[in-house]
Amino acid sequence: MFNLFKQDPLKKLDKQYRQLLEEARDLQRKGDIKGYAQKTAEAEAVAQEMERLRKG
Repeated sequence: MFNLFKQDPLKKLDKQYRQLLEEARDLQRKGDIKGYAQKTAEAEAVAQEMERLRKG
């Protein structure tokens, strides 16, 4: 019954992943390639965490 209020960590990570990719896209469009690379790396780290949770 108390699982009803528990958030799904994958859902939260997916939202964070999508937001990081959008930020990376915006930085790339502005010409900030270093910022784009940093945000992309952060997004990849989140993707790896999501994959780890799926397997575990």
